[in-house]
Amino acid sequence: MKDVCKKIIKSSLATLALLAGINFHAQETEPQPIQNPPVSVEAMPGSRGISFQMTLDKKLRSVPQIGFFSVTDFNSDWGNDQLSDLMIIGKATVDLYKGLKFGAGFQSTPGGIRPSAALIYTYANPDWLIIAMPRADLSANANLEGLGIVEYKPALSDKWRLYTRLQGTYVHAAAADLHTRSYIRSRVGLTYKEFTFGVGANVEYYGPTKHKETNIGGFLQVALF
Repeated sequence: MKDVCKKIIKSSLATLALLAGINFHAQETEPQPIQNPPVSVEAMPGSRGISFQMTLDKKLRSVPQIGFFSVTDFNSDWGNDQLSDLMIIGKATVDLYKGLKFGAGFQSTPGGIRPSAALIYTYANPDWLIIAMPRADLSANANLEGLGIVEYKPALSDKWRLYTRLQGTYVHAAAADLHTRSYIRSRVGLTYKEFTFGVGANVEYYGPTKHKETNIGGFLQVALF
């Protein structure tokens, strides 16, 4: 009887060891969960009016190769109750190779909504964020656009980071061979937890004549996790 009990105990211990090994191996080989970046929401009241930008870049947790990329951007002049400078990008994305993805969706401006396609490259680590997006309308009288964002945000201490950003875009009407819209934007400030604040400048150019509008002010950016 003792021999039988010993065999049962040994068998149980062996089974437990086997199950523990299988579980450990599964934890080692199981892919890490997707870490989606936060949604960035920024407002900058300034000399011209209010500038607003929201950037979203998310992946599906169940199918991480597929995601959605969106930028909402507008400028509103003080005393003007009509919003004439508005741009919304929305694109479903699929990963291609190491930070490069293909996106297809829409581009909305006061002139209308157009289908569009883009290549989107993203590089991110705690100190750097780089986004580059060449885009083309999939319609008659197509616009071609290039968008670039570079952020440098080194740590100053355990709680604070320096925040700098340079962002630019250029939109060209292909058929008419004319400039339609472009801008250069810069930000310098500090980041504490999910809040970033500081000073910024927007230089906007409109139409074939590149009519120039400038907005200089203070900005607040919030990372919505």
